[in-house]
Parts: sequence; structure tokens; C-alpha cells
Amino acid sequence: QVRLVQSGGGFVQAGGSLRLSCEVLDRTFDRYSSGWFRQVPGKEREFVSGITGSGGAGVYRDSVKGRFTISRDNAKNTTYLQMDNLKPEDTAVYYCALSSSHITATTFHVEYWGQGTQVTVSS
Repeated sequence: QVRLVQSGGGFVQAGGSLRLSCEVLDRTFDRYSSGWFRQVPGKEREFVSGITGSGGAGVYRDSVKGRFTISRDNAKNTTYLQMDNLKPEDTAVYYCALSSSHITATTFHVEYWGQGTQVTVSS
């Protein structure tokens, strides 16, 4: 079982920034693509962004393109989500995730989840 430990998140005003971190407690981190999902009460969890195990440009849902940036540091077994110009509609619980399958902006087969962290953006 691969364990993911999230940090970051919190409360911010609209237009502000937050960074989420997700440390993977496993030496096989670079074999997985990593990603971020979010969920609001009463709605399905939705894909936000993903990045392959080797890093490089990420993939994003349309509503966060140009505002969010995913990255990873394989030496630290950690993936990040930098969120800028936050909007109230970004308010959600954010989850990091790992996948050993091919990923796209619409396909991310999750094998492991982080514990979730709340992001609240006030207007």
C-alpha cells in the first residue's frame, strides 16, 4: 500500500494563491503519474490536473488552465499544485492521487488517494 500525505490548503481571498503538497511515502514514486482532484459536497470528485512520472508539462481541466500549475520533485517524492488567481468556485476538498496508467486531461485512473485538504476561497 502506497501512502500519500498532503499538506497546504486553507483559507484565502479571491485572487490569492495557495500551494498544495503531496508527499508519497514510497520509493517507487517516479513510476507513477501524479495528479490532483477536488470535490464539493453533493458533487462527484473531479479531475483538476495531472503530470507524468518524469515530470514536464501537466494536463489540466479547462477551468484551471493558466491559473494552476502542477509540478513534482522526484528526489523528494513530492508533487505540488500551485494555485494562483483563486476563485470562489475553486473551493473544495482537494485530493492528490497516483496512477500507473497513461494519463490525459480526461483520463486518470486512480490507484492511490491522499487524505484530502480543504481549500476555501472567499469572494
